[in-house]
Amino acid sequence: MYRIHRSSLPKTLHYRFFSQAATAALIEEPAAVVTTQLEGFPKPAPLETIFAIPRASSGSNPSAKERKAGRVPSIVFEQEDGQHGGNKRLISVQANRIRNLVTKFGRSFFFSRLYDLDIRPEFGSGEIIEKVRVLPRLLHLHAGTDAPLNVTFIRAPSDALLKVDIPLVFTGEDLSPGLRKGSFLNTIKRTAKFLCPADLVPPHIEVDLSELDVGHKVLMGELKVHPDLKLIAPKDQAVVKIMRAKGSDQKKSK
Repeated sequence: MYRIHRSSLPKTLHYRFFSQAATAALIEEPAAVVTTQLEGFPKPAPLETIFAIPRASSGSNPSAKERKAGRVPSIVFEQEDGQHGGNKRLISVQANRIRNLVTKFGRSFFFSRLYDLDIRPEFGSGEIIEKVRVLPRLLHLHAGTDAPLNVTFIRAPSDALLKVDIPLVFTGEDLSPGLRKGSFLNTIKRTAKFLCPADLVPPHIEVDLSELDVGHKVLMGELKVHPDLKLIAPKDQAVVKIMRAKGSDQKKSK
């Protein structure tokens, strides 16, 4: 659970947290991670670029000035210390860019994509301070306007393993025998958490409903993913279930 100390925030701001339950917590492994793309599985999404500039200091007053200037105060964590907060770089990103990306992909999908973070002395400068691949870990939105207030990224080199909440995309509803009988789909989970090699983070996982009849369900362990992805959840946890409509139960009892 991520916490925010309200004493350090301007009183006029109301924060709403949006994190896919530690969406991108970095897991360090001493051994190199070897990955291979396989046919039949969603490939990592193409990299979008997020431009950033260095930020000199943190705190409520400097952050408020950044937001007033149309920028979002952000942090990039170094790989070797990940979620523990050390070796970090303070940056600012363009508010409109973050808002557009979240709107374009959806909030869950924003967290299951890698991005090229292009850090320059000033926006529009030809000089590159650092260009690094990152994964969003945490996003704070304004409670009333959904304006991005803070973004946290972690570095995602090829040898990193990342905990990612991957969005589930349901297909085949129109072919499901159970749904065609008038039953309804009980969606229990909309994301599934996996330990992913950084080069194999899928933007989504497809869940095929085309053969599900009344009473049938899909379990976490039945999700079709790349074999190098490791599930971080009980395999017998239900994802969806085809539920009989209440009206049909009443007719059956009569």
